[in-house]
Amino acid sequence: MSSDHCLPTEEKESEEEQLRNQLKEVTLDDFIKLDEQQKNLLPKARRKKLERLLKEQERKEQKAKERAQTLEAERLLKLEESKKIKIEEDPSLPFATPIKIRDVPSYVDKRVTVQGWVHHIREDGKKLLFIELRDGTGFLQCVLSDLLCQTYEALTLHREATVLLKGTLTSDERAKGSFPGIELRVDYWQLIGPSPSEIENILTYESNPDILLNNRHLVIRGTRTSTVLKLRSIITQCFREHFFDRGYVEVFPPTIVQTQCEGGSTLFQLDYFGEPAYLTQSSQMYLETAIASVGDCFCILPSYRAEKSSTRRHLAEFHHIEAECPFINFEDLLFKIEDLVSDVMRRVMEKASHLVLSLNPNIQVPKRPFRRMTYEDAIRYCQENNIYKDEVTKMHFEFGDDIPELPERKMTDQINEPIFLTRFPVSLKSFYMKKCEDNSRLTESVDLLLPGVGEIVGGSMRIHELEELLEAYRREKMDPSPYYWFTDQRKYGSAPHGGYGLGLERFCCYLLGLYHVRDVCLYPRYKDRCKP
Repeated sequence: MSSDHCLPTEEKESEEEQLRNQLKEVTLDDFIKLDEQQKNLLPKARRKKLERLLKEQERKEQKAKERAQTLEAERLLKLEESKKIKIEEDPSLPFATPIKIRDVPSYVDKRVTVQGWVHHIREDGKKLLFIELRDGTGFLQCVLSDLLCQTYEALTLHREATVLLKGTLTSDERAKGSFPGIELRVDYWQLIGPSPSEIENILTYESNPDILLNNRHLVIRGTRTSTVLKLRSIITQCFREHFFDRGYVEVFPPTIVQTQCEGGSTLFQLDYFGEPAYLTQSSQMYLETAIASVGDCFCILPSYRAEKSSTRRHLAEFHHIEAECPFINFEDLLFKIEDLVSDVMRRVMEKASHLVLSLNPNIQVPKRPFRRMTYEDAIRYCQENNIYKDEVTKMHFEFGDDIPELPERKMTDQINEPIFLTRFPVSLKSFYMKKCEDNSRLTESVDLLLPGVGEIVGGSMRIHELEELLEAYRREKMDPSPYYWFTDQRKYGSAPHGGYGLGLERFCCYLLGLYHVRDVCLYPRYKDRCKP
């Protein structure tokens, strides 16, 4: 027989030998997947061992299945039996005073009623159930014992169910919550609103950002997010207190407008009863009209920017804290911004330092005065410290270039202190900004940059001379007719004035040490996200 006729047999034997070698290290999981022909290639001793292990595993699985069926039957029986258990409030007990959890320290050793959401549940045997209750003002450890934790409602209780609990507040050093060392010994309770068991699987530590955002209505119930929302409220309150303390008047400009303030590329257009209109980019122009009426004024309102970017500091809808002041100069403006930021941080720390430190243990109120740096200084700094306009080509910034977010933040983080970045070129700023008296190429403008966040404030002195404003309209090829009411401020008793806008979400990120502006929003709005 020729060698050509033998070749297929040799190849077959070679393949079988290779397969045998591969099967020497086969595991039980691999063995289950093999077909009968592959199993026959295994050494007999190895195959017998694997078959024995397989039978043992099947026995264990069957036993576990039977055990699970038994436990399920016992659980169902227990549930049926629990329906017979009814609890009633003991009429001989003292009246239970309704309180919020924030009031707990004032009611130790007294009988109270608290209502809220089940934040966590923990069983300790059959006769003890621990509930961490949340009511929006704090967290309280509550203990149910004996029949109270054997009812049908107790056995089917899940996180986020709403309950009414009555009992006595007692001292126990083991108790955790907003007031460690105090717990509620429950003597009567009611289930107000049940929560299904699926709550445990909707959100996990592995949930991706889209799942978290789609279920934002549940995410905000978490300890960290609820703390952020409370602090945002306190921060906003402190801004108002600062302004009122400094003699400002709060005004309420419209958010549906027919003029643009920051350029047309980021406008949200809408049909306003057949007329074109926009969601406001800034309330600044309306604040300017108010200074002749009420003097120093401010507003805290939403502004809208159709930003195409999805960076960690951009939103399509954000809250804008804006202020305008008459009869000031540029140095006065810088002082007012510096005073605002420092004073608000101080007020927040006085009101809620424990909450702030729970999120940002390294926070410090920045020292004054803030560092001053001109736009030209910033260009020079970037050139000297290899912060490039284009990282790929290593192209340096030149005068007239806009410094984007990333290099600007890199510079700020390197310097690691608040920076007043001033005197931007006319070409980079809005038409209404006043030119510097010593250099008509530059504007009396300022951005406040903070480490970790970047720009949080943008402000300027405003053009107050009529002819200069008309020239600015012409330079920007703008039709001045829709701005007649804005222009009139320069006709009827004009005065030097300036103002600024602060992004509340960015300020919150800086103060609370958070990475993303979306984390400080109840329901963030940005490109491709307009739900829930």
